Amino acid sequence: MTVLTLASGSTIRATLLRNAGVEIDIRPARIDEENLRESLLAEGAGPHDIADALAEHKAMKIAPHAPLVLGCDQILECDGRIFAKPDTPQDALAQLDALRGKTHRLHTAAVLYAAAQPVWRHVATPRLTMRHVSDAYLQAYVTAQWDHIRHCVGCYQIEGPGVRLFERIEGDLFSIQGLPLIELLSILTLRKDIDG
Repeated sequence: MTVLTLASGSTIRATLLRNAGVEIDIRPARIDEENLRESLLAEGAGPHDIADALAEHKAMKIAPHAPLVLGCDQILECDGRIFAKPDTPQDALAQLDALRGKTHRLHTAAVLYAAAQPVWRHVATPRLTMRHVSDAYLQAYVTAQWDHIRHCVGCYQIEGPGVRLFERIEGDLFSIQGLPLIELLSILTLRKDIDG
């Protein structure tokens, strides 16, 4: 089995891969995501393409240093607006308020590099509809969960209490968590990077 280098510091992605039996090495790629995202927006790129480009830049940054590298990114889009990770609990509250009662899309991208060349890419786009939760519930949720949601686009973790925010989910749970795992495992098996 080939060791997969994850160009991300995401603990949930690492956990998903380890739980699937994939041997990983973690090397977070340091790229200027905000400037790259703004540049792509200025060029007219949509959220699908932005997620894909950010994932590729992360993989590309680490690819010269490892034989098999996975870059990932996730963009949340609602009503034509792209959301970033919150800086403060107040930002999180404002984002959740903007998502309340609406359906949003998570563009979850993964790009695989082998021998410093891109060999596979995939963008999954699950749709999530948030319930009309009360202001008091949102405030209590952000206060209790801030340490867990501060690094999450959308300010929720579907694998925890954040699931209570939703009335409908379309798409697979792995992609909502930030990794199109089933599709990735398929290509890794096909390439014989993992047994199967």
